[in-house]
Amino acid sequence: MYKYYTAYGSAVGRLLVAGLLCVLAATVAAEPLPSWRGASRDAIMAFVDGVTSPGAAQFIPPARRIAAFDNDGTLWAEQPMYVQALYAFDRVRAMAPQRPQWKSTEPYASVLRGDLEAALAGGEKSLLDIVMATHAGTTTTQFEASVVQWLDSARHPTTGRRYTRMVYQPMLELLDYLRAHGFSTWIVSGGGIEFMRPWVEQVYGVPPQQVIGSSIKTQYELRDGVPSLVRLPEVNFIDDKAGKPVGINQHIGRRPVIAVGNSDGDFQMLEWTTAGEGARLGILIHHTDAGREWAYDRESHIGRLDRGLDEGPGRGWLIVDMKKDWKTVFPE
Repeated sequence: MYKYYTAYGSAVGRLLVAGLLCVLAATVAAEPLPSWRGASRDAIMAFVDGVTSPGAAQFIPPARRIAAFDNDGTLWAEQPMYVQALYAFDRVRAMAPQRPQWKSTEPYASVLRGDLEAALAGGEKSLLDIVMATHAGTTTTQFEASVVQWLDSARHPTTGRRYTRMVYQPMLELLDYLRAHGFSTWIVSGGGIEFMRPWVEQVYGVPPQQVIGSSIKTQYELRDGVPSLVRLPEVNFIDDKAGKPVGINQHIGRRPVIAVGNSDGDFQMLEWTTAGEGARLGILIHHTDAGREWAYDRESHIGRLDRGLDEGPGRGWLIVDMKKDWKTVFPE
């Protein structure tokens, strides 16, 4: 840069240098996947280039460019507990004055005592009981308002962040990158479809109609003369494990080109996706960063990743090492 000062004089030289620096800054800012690094970033970009470049042997037309993402542990944090479970626990506390029997009835009594480990000692059944008791009986409009209000005020128990700030910056970039290359991005989660729909468009850029999740039964009623959809205390569909390919088929009708998850609950989604004809990509996010997030896999009760670690590489799936492959974890 020094030669510009000496050749053209300090004033003109400063303008030239400033212009060059602006160009360099713009180039850096436009760099794809800036929070990624290493082989994982290169593999993703090479795959996307290979399926979106006209004339490429593995070119996929835009209408078939579908990318499916798990949510918990893939797009946002799932430790120390699934966010929707924490919402349900708070709902137990809020509803307890109208349900005095909960003080002596499990698993609600343990929630009210703050002993969440005991509350979930019954496994999936206990959590399902809590979800049914706290998520049903309202209209879909009332439930949506409750979720939005809770997310506006609740804070993560470890970081103190709003839950919508516990999202992964590299994954936000990946969503944008894929959409810029003609992909439609879908969320395929074991979480509740109506729990996610109120906020995913603002946070992830994914419209609510592109969310697939677990659901409870709903029926049409006139409440005070107002047409309403009422949520019932009955399971309609569980969008987890083998349910994920089923949900994708029901909602999308096409097999994804890319599937991204983080646990063995996503195994069947990746297996089904990568079994399709042509170029396919399966990605597993491996939580290895105890300093910036959490480190967990085979022994975790939340987001267990065991079979995926053993079989994923042999199936050609990309295992993303969070500590090594991500420059940052959460948005600044």
